[in-house]
Amino acid sequence: MRGALAALAALAALTVLRLFLAAWLPLTPDESYYALWATHLQTGYYDHPPMVALWIKAGTLLCGPGPLGVRLLGPLSAALGSVLLWDAGERLIPGRRVGLSAALLLNATLMVGAGAIIMTPDTPLLFFWIAGLAALARLLQSQNPRWWLAVGLAAGCMLFSKYTAALFIAAVFFWLLAARQGRAQLRTPWPWAAIVLAVALFAPDIAWNAAHGWVSYLKQGGRVMQFDPARAAQFFGELVGSQFGLFTPGIFILAGVGLWRLRHETTPGARLLLWLTLVPGAVFLEHVISNRVESNWVAILYPSACLAAALLPMDMLARWRRPALALGFGMTGLVYLQAVAAPLPVPARLDTSALQLAGWPGLARAASASHPAFIMADDYGTAAELARYVSPNVPVLGEGKRWRYFDWSKTGHKGELGLLITRNGARACPDPLPDIIRARGVEPVMRYHLCHIHLKKPMVRLPRP
Repeated sequence: MRGALAALAALAALTVLRLFLAAWLPLTPDESYYALWATHLQTGYYDHPPMVALWIKAGTLLCGPGPLGVRLLGPLSAALGSVLLWDAGERLIPGRRVGLSAALLLNATLMVGAGAIIMTPDTPLLFFWIAGLAALARLLQSQNPRWWLAVGLAAGCMLFSKYTAALFIAAVFFWLLAARQGRAQLRTPWPWAAIVLAVALFAPDIAWNAAHGWVSYLKQGGRVMQFDPARAAQFFGELVGSQFGLFTPGIFILAGVGLWRLRHETTPGARLLLWLTLVPGAVFLEHVISNRVESNWVAILYPSACLAAALLPMDMLARWRRPALALGFGMTGLVYLQAVAAPLPVPARLDTSALQLAGWPGLARAASASHPAFIMADDYGTAAELARYVSPNVPVLGEGKRWRYFDWSKTGHKGELGLLITRNGARACPDPLPDIIRARGVEPVMRYHLCHIHLKKPMVRLPRP
């Protein structure tokens, strides 16, 4: 009991730290973009389902439109997800109380350490993925089929967060199909009721896509249509290298050994962890043949991988867990410190935290200094940041097809002279102006090209926070 209370106290302290950082650090371009979604809630968007917008809306209603409001549910869901993973580990495999170790390992990964602060669609997806795993653990322990309804609820919320959630449903189906006990459950109505519940929760996004030409399904599904096997080795190396860093090295090795040893486990809980890892992992490896796997996609493997690591023999775990945790929390703390104060001598143009966080207000001031009729950026992240920081007197217009799917007002008169901001140096600019720089202090982060542009037709005006 004392150990559990100490762990909960440490989790509370970690959550307070994450909330402080969430309030202190500027928003990334993606977060500013998703914050625009929250100003106009709808049941689907060009890129993803709407759960991230709902979470941001809830946070901003409680804490205002600043960074803490946008990110509020991130640290809180990480804390609750840790408790759910702890609970799942205590129930999943009889006689193996591994929940606390798994929760510690998960929180020591850089993926969760950074992801708990930054609000993206992966934030609610990971939380509901863990909730679904916890519901399955309770189902296995209690043998009460009503827990299938909780699984269906979690799966529906996952789908409403990100389409990758379909891999959870597929993994659970193959897990059931692969065992006699599971096939017996498929002959009952409960797993099918879970599917019906999940689809019912997801139905509003299906309806939105049906009314908009299936745009987000085609966009995300189009990723598998590319084929570039010549670069498969490069993409595979990038995937392994990124996960070595985001798991942090010690936890990466423990998770790899733990997952490898799962092949000898025969309990339903261990087989569930194996399927929850193998199915998404196989999809990601297939994708490597055609294109790059973004490092954040792999976050859904982390809960089952950390539980597998916690299932290692006690002598092995006791020997390596402490140094792995120390390295993980140390790396995460260093990333936090670099984001806040940049003590490491990393050039700003190569520093991920600077590339994402630094200099946006200064860029907005430089862009609007001449009081143009409007400002337009040709990438969505820059446009979203400008909409947050440019003076409300200067409209920020959205260029590109993604903005067509918002029911926002259009503004501008044909022939008005405004500014286009672009990082594309090869883009033809009939009336170029001097470049402007986004900087961290006096250190350049990124150069932007600026040119006059005449408005040819009214364009979508991006809302302000």
